[in-house]
Amino acid sequence: MSRASLMRSAVLVVLAALTPTCAPDSRPLPPCDASPALPNVAPGAPVVTVAAVGDVADCGGGSQMAVATAIEGIGPDAVFALGDLAYPNASIDELVDCYGPSLGRFRSITRAVPGNHEYHTPHAGAYYAYFCGSSGETFKGFYSFDIGKWHVVALNSNCGGDLDVVSDVADDFGGCGDGSPQAAWLRADLDAHPTGCTLAMWHHPRFSGSSEGSSPMVDALWRIVVEHGVDLVLNGHAHNYQRFPPLGVDGLRDDANGTRNIVVGTGGVKLASFSSSEPNRSEVRENDSHGALRLELREHGYAWAFVPVNGDPLHDEGVATCRH
Repeated sequence: MSRASLMRSAVLVVLAALTPTCAPDSRPLPPCDASPALPNVAPGAPVVTVAAVGDVADCGGGSQMAVATAIEGIGPDAVFALGDLAYPNASIDELVDCYGPSLGRFRSITRAVPGNHEYHTPHAGAYYAYFCGSSGETFKGFYSFDIGKWHVVALNSNCGGDLDVVSDVADDFGGCGDGSPQAAWLRADLDAHPTGCTLAMWHHPRFSGSSEGSSPMVDALWRIVVEHGVDLVLNGHAHNYQRFPPLGVDGLRDDANGTRNIVVGTGGVKLASFSSSEPNRSEVRENDSHGALRLELREHGYAWAFVPVNGDPLHDEGVATCRH
């Protein structure tokens, strides 16, 4: 049995003890991955196609099946799942029965980050069991990998401020503050990859004009990625689409030294309104369309295009060059 499979077994034992009515060990789960690396993408591939989206499977309905069809049309080499993947609680049952038939069909090429709904189960245990070795070290939720010419960091943004999760959730991994283990790991990881194109993904956006609001608890992570020249940040949490210009550490436009942020919380759950109290820093924002972001990761830059489900109106696309 692989180390990842052993860790999954341990997680399921803990989860069964904490929530015995879930009987998680009786559900068929996808095979464990050995690591976050994507084995079907050739190292150093000059172009890689990625589909990215968060806030996915509403077990009471939702548009996740249509979003999965849109992703099939993209034909991605990898899928980046941006948290809140099964509603309301991201339990084993919900991940298997609701996420599974939709975006779960891409599980073998998916790399995910946890959202706040994942923590409706103790320690996000169902999430770590479902994604197994591909989601980094169990209960931490931050890791990195290379894909084509790009380096990717995946972070855990569940650092407080969500009313629907327990207040001490960040104790599992140490939080998001400037002196946290995650921040130290992030600096070291980015220092080890000083050149080339870099992408970061986590659930809660630092800046958002949505009704869910901005997330100041991830400010230290945002500052680190901007200061280290990360090219693109992907988030979910806001149930809509927002594309920002390059922003500096303070959230102001900085075309020379800023990092572009795209929020793609359009994976199936009911879409959300925008807030009149949040500054509108975005270049494009829309809350009438479900769909996924198509990314073409190239050697020295990237192209993006929002791919809506059939009949939804949003189309947004463009190209950009990497900072290094």
